[in-house]
Amino acid sequence: MLYCAPTGGFPQDRRVQLPAFEYLRPQSLAQALDWLAMYGTRAAVLAGGTDLLLAMRQRLVVPEVVIGIGDLPELRGVAFDGEGVLHLGAAETLTTLAGHPLLRVGQPALAAALQSVGSRHVRNVATLGGNLNLPTRCWYTNQSETWRQARVPCLKTGGDICFVIPGARECFALNGADGAVALLALDARLELASAGGRREVSIAGFYRNDGLAPTTLAAGELVTAVRVPAAAGRSTFIKIAPRTGLDYGLGTIAAVVAGDDDGITAARLVLGSIASWPVRLHEAERIVVAGGLTPATIEAAAQAARADLGELTNL
Repeated sequence: MLYCAPTGGFPQDRRVQLPAFEYLRPQSLAQALDWLAMYGTRAAVLAGGTDLLLAMRQRLVVPEVVIGIGDLPELRGVAFDGEGVLHLGAAETLTTLAGHPLLRVGQPALAAALQSVGSRHVRNVATLGGNLNLPTRCWYTNQSETWRQARVPCLKTGGDICFVIPGARECFALNGADGAVALLALDARLELASAGGRREVSIAGFYRNDGLAPTTLAAGELVTAVRVPAAAGRSTFIKIAPRTGLDYGLGTIAAVVAGDDDGITAARLVLGSIASWPVRLHEAERIVVAGGLTPATIEAAAQAARADLGELTNL
């Protein structure tokens, strides 16, 4: 079904309007994927819309067509599959997932990560797939169109420099997807679909350290579901933000450890909101496994994490 999006009142004030677009509401996932293949880069995908609509108002994204997928039943569901893996539909809202007993009891770090996103009003409509596909952000780019026009374009807006690190020729915009940090610590996998077929990819293989192209999602593809194996041990998620429920994180961490304090058998430590992708702390993990969760080992792991992080850009 085809709709013409209203532009509403205030016709002389572009700041409060969305750009004109056509809205398509597919009746099935197959139809949505066909439309994505047909319209290509002229289309944007709308599920909850908490990030997309703001980006459109700022003219960071100006699609000719918006394809609404939030109501597709193929993208819903929270259940264990036959292999004991938790299957999460990409169009499930963050409120639904954060409060679901299968996550609160079995995956508390993931539930906490999803609960940390925005306010309840945002979580009521924002979706898991939308959070995982959250565009990278930086203070220079995510401003009004008028603000950006008064400055030289950066790499994300058609220029050839990055303002985060003066003179840099690569984009250092940050990935702020809280769900991705927890899911990487949990070694989750993503199910992807396009008109040409389906594939599965580890979440570690989904992200890359590139502010302009932060995921390996191919043209015409959608994240349809997330597969989360049982947690290997204890897990946690912590987020530091200026204002809880309002701001993107200054830093996030997810951790999964197996064993006890004196005998850690495995560890996965992931930091978020500090680079263009979630960063796994391999050396810190090795130190924790070798030395256990003692104060001295934790301090050594914290020092080693600095080498895994490289140049910090979220200041």
